Amino acid sequence: MALLRLAFSEHRRLAVAVALALAAGAAAAQVPSRAPVRPQTLDRIVAVVNKEVITQRDLNQRMSQVQNQLRQSRVPAPPADVLQRQVLERMVVERAQLQFARETGLRVDDLTLDRTIARIAENNRMSLPEFRATLEKDGVVFERFREDIRNEITLQRLREREVEQKIQVSEGEIDNFLEEQKSVPANVNVEYNLSHILVRVPENASPEQIESRRQRAEAALKQIRAGTDFREVAVSFSEAPDALQGGALGWRPQDRLPELFSTALAKMKPGDTSAVLRSPAGFHILRLSDQRGGAAGGRDAPASVEQTRARHILVRVSEKTSEGEAQRRIELLRRRIQQGEEFAEVARLNSDDASAGRGGDLGWVLPGDTVPEFERAMNTLKLNELSEPVRSPFGFHLIQVMERRTADVSSDRRRAEARRVLRERRMEETYEEWLRQLRDRAYVEFRLDDR
Repeated sequence: MALLRLAFSEHRRLAVAVALALAAGAAAAQVPSRAPVRPQTLDRIVAVVNKEVITQRDLNQRMSQVQNQLRQSRVPAPPADVLQRQVLERMVVERAQLQFARETGLRVDDLTLDRTIARIAENNRMSLPEFRATLEKDGVVFERFREDIRNEITLQRLREREVEQKIQVSEGEIDNFLEEQKSVPANVNVEYNLSHILVRVPENASPEQIESRRQRAEAALKQIRAGTDFREVAVSFSEAPDALQGGALGWRPQDRLPELFSTALAKMKPGDTSAVLRSPAGFHILRLSDQRGGAAGGRDAPASVEQTRARHILVRVSEKTSEGEAQRRIELLRRRIQQGEEFAEVARLNSDDASAGRGGDLGWVLPGDTVPEFERAMNTLKLNELSEPVRSPFGFHLIQVMERRTADVSSDRRRAEARRVLRERRMEETYEEWLRQLRDRAYVEFRLDDR
């Protein structure tokens, strides 16, 4: 089903990104007062990404943010030249993603951006004017902050479109997973608090390149075993998106981790560091900080839950349909239904979802089957009530609830949970592979050493 819940909700990831942006921005604004005065030089190009450039000023600004993030997180920083190269590589990958988003028509319009910033202000218990004044008092230019948030939303939606929406799980894979789980009931609820280092291997790498990358991973592991803080090594060596946070992945359920990770972690104790592990994306090192759980949790017990039979119309936001255009279309369709047109007929002719041929009918939906934004809106509706336009990672929806019932759905629920688990297992691996391919396709020229 196109509406299956994503592994990480947009709001949770965006909240993390925004918290970092706020912390880094406020702290970075204070750096000049502590930093030594140095002779000013003209700006210069330090990297070329396709047809765009990254300047020394861009790099210095990002370095200040990262250094303050590391200080606030109490993550030991590597030498400045090592950190500078790591930060520049992150900027290159980010720039390549933003370019691809623009080239394929992915845009975040001002209305969406304004609503997001209003939510950030509300979450900080401020009005929007108070929030803006606080940022500017801390030396954060509000327009720059707006564009940073626009980029965060763009990157999140790009990941959803290019990676998360394309992960498919077959019924046969679900059958195999459920059969396998019968033999390992004790591990169902194990959770690991872990950190991670990734050394990427380029697509179609030569044996010499693979060996060079393996040696880099082994050098990182050697430093860890010699007593260097794992987080510092991650900042120095890792090429994963979380590298500049010390490689921290936080708490992850065992059954939602890639099999490579879960197999290694099952043999580790808190405090252990894995050997170098090989995957299609590259070489990995895991650090297990803690673990909890381990009981089966009664998963085979009958489950009586409320089901909802709903139908919907979806107008997707895509490279061909902008956010503003999609919103205008869904509002027009809503007015047509309010004026007497049949919901099913409007859905058949206009919905961008696979359910269009059924008049938008999604059948009986279990809690958790749809993305959070859709489920929240659906649960507030009365029978036959037409929703306002609902924004989800897929686009804009109109929702109508046709029936509700309570039923024993233990078997259905196990299959739905298995589908989610299998999707989430693949999510990070697939994303890493997609990032690697995008980076490999980009023309990148480093000029950091040019003087």
